[in-house]
Amino acid sequence: MNTKQNLTLKLKIWRQKNSHSKGQFEIYKLSDVSTDSSFLEMLDMLNANLIDQNQEPIAFDHDCREGICGMCSLYINGRTHGPDTGVATCQLHMRMFHDGQTIVIEPFRSTAFPVIKDLIVDRSSFDRIMAAGGFISVNTSGNTLDANSILVDKEDADKAMDAAACISCGACVACCPNGAAMLFIGAKVSHLALLPQGRVEAKRRVLNMVKAMDDEGFGNCSVIGACEVECPKHISLDNIARLNREYMSAWLDKQS
Repeated sequence: MNTKQNLTLKLKIWRQKNSHSKGQFEIYKLSDVSTDSSFLEMLDMLNANLIDQNQEPIAFDHDCREGICGMCSLYINGRTHGPDTGVATCQLHMRMFHDGQTIVIEPFRSTAFPVIKDLIVDRSSFDRIMAAGGFISVNTSGNTLDANSILVDKEDADKAMDAAACISCGACVACCPNGAAMLFIGAKVSHLALLPQGRVEAKRRVLNMVKAMDDEGFGNCSVIGACEVECPKHISLDNIARLNREYMSAWLDKQS
């Protein structure tokens, strides 16, 4: 049975010239939106109409459009990435909405994610946190051991891979009333701490990344759990618990 429909929508979209300007919502009407199209394709359609009318198109972030890059970070009708679960905005389809619906579209709201323009925010704070310790140091002068020759427990490998699924989109920060980034940090710390290659500098890593997180102005976790619910990759709160254990161990070791 063919369930394809075309929607007429009222779009209430945040417009802001730059980080220093005062933004506001503007209203747009859009018709003939296929329920088979993605949310970003709907925005493409709106921008095409605006360009035809000699109006400035809406700035929004996107790249792979396959739920991998984490660029498509939008706050849609009060939820990060929209009303579906386990998907990034680029994977959200218009069949999740109904004809005549009003859709409110905003940028992610966080002190650490200042607005660049319209729906685009600056998430370079995540990059600086990763630069502080989200890596392993390898001496590549001479022969290096094949990674496959280092045995890893299956349970640890699975947990590391689950943590590594984080796409750094920032949904955890945007939905957290404290603006905390601990699910993101926990995922990055966990995926390396669970592997033997990452244990060598684990203590230095977690201390540096948490310090960088605090320096960027992120809030603290109070275990509300919204981050796990809204994460498009279902990153578990277990990673925050592991982050806390890793941090406490490293901090005590530093004091001794």
